[in-house]
Amino acid sequence: SGGSPVKRPAPRVTIALPVYNAEATLESAVRSILGQTFPDWRLLLLDDGSTDGSAAVARGFRDERVVVLSDGVNRGISARLNQAVAMTETAYFCRMDADDIAFPERLARQTAFLDAHPDVDLVASSIVFFRNDGTLFGVASPPARHEAICRTPWQGFHLFHPTWMGRTAWFRAHPYRSDADGVEDQVLLYGAFRESRFAGIPEVLLGYREDRRSFRRVFRRRRLFWRKIAAQACRSGRWGDACRLSLIQPAKI
Repeated sequence: SGGSPVKRPAPRVTIALPVYNAEATLESAVRSILGQTFPDWRLLLLDDGSTDGSAAVARGFRDERVVVLSDGVNRGISARLNQAVAMTETAYFCRMDADDIAFPERLARQTAFLDAHPDVDLVASSIVFFRNDGTLFGVASPPARHEAICRTPWQGFHLFHPTWMGRTAWFRAHPYRSDADGVEDQVLLYGAFRESRFAGIPEVLLGYREDRRSFRRVFRRRRLFWRKIAAQACRSGRWGDACRLSLIQPAKI
């Protein structure tokens, strides 16, 4: 007997997942989205000019909620995230990286939080660190309240970028800056925190792959953070932030 196909509810969340040479990890990342208990999502896989088999992996998923965009150009993570925001028609916009793992309740927990807190623009969660062999070796949690998250903006904001979910209107009002790739999340938060409301969920909702880090990468990120945030502070007349940055960041580096 031929019945009508089951129609899915209209998506409530758009997930942006930029991809660059992530052939080895992309499948597990996407499968962690496919395994979500919350089904009302749309996943944008934005191939950023990968030179490996990432695009082929992305096209291998047979789910109507997974959309693959590949133009063969390397534009950078900020440009790809802004592209995804421009394509988003859902109320909520969510971040994900190609080498991390979303826990099954991630979308359910974060959408429920935003539904229950209409004053919050952006929410992040705790993360557990893991290595390529699956070994877990630490947990990091964001502060729960906006005031604690933003207490020392010159030192950065303890909101883990791959765990972000927020209101699409907020992302439209506060686009990423391509000249800040590498610290794009911190530059965005610094420019927006005075007119926004952030929150943190203590529950671990994402596994963060730590093998990708290196001393050179951390060193570069520290220098870039110092330069970009100090310049933004000066442009905004926040001279106290700029002075604190110049005292604290050299010691950290």
